[in-house]
Amino acid sequence: MLDEYVTVPRPHRDDLLIAATGLVGGLLLWSFGLHTQVDRLFTQRWATLVPLVVMAGCEAMRRTAPRAALTVGTLAIVADQFTYGSLATVLMFTDVVYAAVVYGPTAHARRVPYSTGLVTVGVTIGFLVWWQNAYALLIGVITGMISFLPAVTGAIVRNHREAADAARLRAEQTALLAEMDRAQAVVAERARMARELHDMVANHLSAIAIHSTAALSLDEPATTRQALTVIRENSVAGLAEMRRLIGLLRDSSGDAEPGAVPSLDALDGLLARARTNGSSGGLEFVLHDTRPAGGAALPAPVELAAYRIVQESLANAVKHASPGTVTVRVGRGDGVLTVAVDSPYGRRPGPSAPGTGSGLVGMRERAELLGGEFRAAAAGTVWQVRAVLPADEKAGNA
Repeated sequence: MLDEYVTVPRPHRDDLLIAATGLVGGLLLWSFGLHTQVDRLFTQRWATLVPLVVMAGCEAMRRTAPRAALTVGTLAIVADQFTYGSLATVLMFTDVVYAAVVYGPTAHARRVPYSTGLVTVGVTIGFLVWWQNAYALLIGVITGMISFLPAVTGAIVRNHREAADAARLRAEQTALLAEMDRAQAVVAERARMARELHDMVANHLSAIAIHSTAALSLDEPATTRQALTVIRENSVAGLAEMRRLIGLLRDSSGDAEPGAVPSLDALDGLLARARTNGSSGGLEFVLHDTRPAGGAALPAPVELAAYRIVQESLANAVKHASPGTVTVRVGRGDGVLTVAVDSPYGRRPGPSAPGTGSGLVGMRERAELLGGEFRAAAAGTVWQVRAVLPADEKAGNA
């Protein structure tokens, strides 16, 4: 049975306060005999209170039922013209018109300024034809001030609010897309690292299989001892890299065939390719490798991460750097491997290509997963890439 009754929206607390303030102000004006007109159709003083109370009720519904409030409020302001009138009634009507545009449905809000404008023009022309004096223009101005002007003000406020909401939504969507791009870059880089580590583990297992076959096939103590030594070394290295592989593996799809693992010994070839690609942009490439000769071998994941960082830095330089010299420095000492790439810093005109910034995310991900540090930033006119990677066997276990 309750569903058969019309549900009346509950007034907003601020609207109730506005309505109460307008009603109290109107009662004070009425009690002091302050009216806006004289010699009207209804000469009883109490008649002025009827439009005042109705308009206060419209104020209470200005936000929850703006169309109904405007309709009833229009009837109340017309009725107020046949009484002595109240300034509070007129002021509350202007707010009802404003609220109808700000809070009303979109189609209704667009019609109100045009409707009030036509009413203003119609009232002005009507009184000019009837009275044929300048007083009719004053009536038209007053009509526009209490109807058309509040409607236009409401339209301006509503447009600003909608523009702000649209800008806020675009900002949220941009931030969401940036976060999705960053997350996708991290996942892609981890999958790539996992495949590379898979290749390294496969190489170790292949060496173990070959030497174990040789040990079983040949009945020579020296050959057997040598084979077992190689098997032990590859087993230890394979187990260490398998632990890293378990933490990195995300997707088994993609390349399945083992490939050659890049190392820092191939940096000369890497810079040669960069010179070929960057010569048209006025770039030169210089390598300073200060690693001590004959030092202990680096863990394969560390050497691979350093190689990829240099590779990505050179690719970024070819795409974004200004003409000049790109310097690559690789050094080792105090249990760490340092990689530094300096390139001329310049912002090329035009929008960024999709995926811009994913390379930096990938380089940072490689360094942090190995327990190292990574930094990339502009220092004056130079773009600096710095990576510090652990150079001992514990690298990557963090």
